[in-house]
Amino acid sequence: MDIELGIQNVARAVTFATDATAQEVSETIERALASGEPIELTDNKGRNFIVPASALAYAIVGSETRHAVGFNNLE
Repeated sequence: MDIELGIQNVARAVTFATDATAQEVSETIERALASGEPIELTDNKGRNFIVPASALAYAIVGSETRHAVGFNNLE
């Protein structure tokens, strides 16, 4: 799943892919915003992303749908 985090006063968004579900990511962000703690997420390569909750401008949590890759037999 693709994640995009917009950070206040930063021109480029932080984008990465994670194996977490949309619900897990949303709950992590919501807990951090409610408590004022940093948002901590891990991508599918094992890298950790830590963003101060107060600096988050927006979050886009992508679709969990996996798209098929390959060629179709078109007749």
